[in-house]
Amino acid sequence: MKKNYTALIVDDEPDIRELLEITLGRMSIDTKSAEDIASAKQLLGEHSFSLCLTDMNLPDGNGIDLLSYMQENYPNIPAAMITAYGNAEAAVNALKAGAFDFVSKPIELDRLRSLVDTALKLEVTAQPSISSENDIQLIGKTEAIDKLKGQIIKLARSQAPVFISGESGSGKELVARLIHAKGPRSSGPFIPVNCGAIPSELMESEFFGHKKGSFTGASEDKPGLFQAAKGGTLFLDEVADLPLSMQVKLLRAIQEKAVRPIGGHEEVATDIRLLSATHKNLAGEVEKERFRNDLYYRINVIELRVPNLRERAEDIPLLIDKLLENIASNYGVNKPSLSEQALEQLHNYYFPGNVRELENILERAFTLCENNIIRPQDLQLSEARATEVAPSSVRSHESDHEADGGIFPTVDTNQMEGSLEEYLENIEKDVINKALEKARWNKTAAAKILGISFRAMRYRLKKLGLD
Repeated sequence: MKKNYTALIVDDEPDIRELLEITLGRMSIDTKSAEDIASAKQLLGEHSFSLCLTDMNLPDGNGIDLLSYMQENYPNIPAAMITAYGNAEAAVNALKAGAFDFVSKPIELDRLRSLVDTALKLEVTAQPSISSENDIQLIGKTEAIDKLKGQIIKLARSQAPVFISGESGSGKELVARLIHAKGPRSSGPFIPVNCGAIPSELMESEFFGHKKGSFTGASEDKPGLFQAAKGGTLFLDEVADLPLSMQVKLLRAIQEKAVRPIGGHEEVATDIRLLSATHKNLAGEVEKERFRNDLYYRINVIELRVPNLRERAEDIPLLIDKLLENIASNYGVNKPSLSEQALEQLHNYYFPGNVRELENILERAFTLCENNIIRPQDLQLSEARATEVAPSSVRSHESDHEADGGIFPTVDTNQMEGSLEEYLENIEKDVINKALEKARWNKTAAAKILGISFRAMRYRLKKLGLD
């Protein structure tokens, strides 16, 4: 049986009210209209509504006042604000006050219909729990994680841009995926983008797309990331790494809710939820004039901070159990156990790399352990600290290079590009390839040359994509 929807329309202009009534009526949505806040409050008390569309400027107050009233008394009714064209500040203030979304005058009917469709999906998708959805889980029972879970559920109901802050490895993308999965756009795509990994000369094409023949090599039309995320969520990770020239174009796309492909003559309307993140202090980047203040204002409508692992150390045993379960599943073996001494060592570790570092430590320990029991020596935490403090000390002496037969390279930190993790990964690939060549591609013999077990060798080949 089809559900009956009813919308509350609040606007003092009869023409606008009529336009909205006709448009929603064609979508099989009943409507009730009010010309001021007092009338709207009365209707809210007398009827049940599926959504509310309210103007910003009303005869007896501001639409923000009505939003605040609804947030307190009718928090489950999604409310969208109707703002004057180009009034970005009003739109942002409405979102901060709890508006589900906003639409600008003159009202574009396609944009309005899309907004209404998304709002009506909230009744189905916004459930009060953070269990696994498509195997997405936020592991932990500490106060910090319980608070984060509650914030995710609340933010999933909105379409406001959310800026997710937190240290590297703390789980910012996982949080973004959960906001998407628990919201009305869950059936649409989730498109994550590492802004620091796209070459600057390709950024505009990647984000906005291009038309065939618009530049050398453009052999066909290509949709950009904004188009790829249509009906879903676009997650801009490491957004602080965007060059200033691209920040200007991104700001316009967010404000206009439209993009123009390279070589295109018309703008293409977008329909996305925007989430962004960085491990950097974005406010500090603004102060240093490396990030535009107006873009910061638009993407940071709501800030959501992800706690680091040190703030929720009580969750470490739960995380270890889940991570070891995943590792065992990936390799088709029994789940390894952790000795009490190893667990204590992990409890006392600082974890500058947070959950991602914990996962890497356990994966490494899994390859080194004997009898499926991880002991302190398998964790190699002291070695991890030494690498972190003085990476240039790794195999840096010429005598070592000669002794290992030229397999292990001399590390020149002046030649380092990208992150330390990427640099060391490239060195590891080179070392393994040289060992394989020396052993004539016999993996068992190569493992002996490297001084590691065959199990560890197999793990590293898979991890580095060399298997």
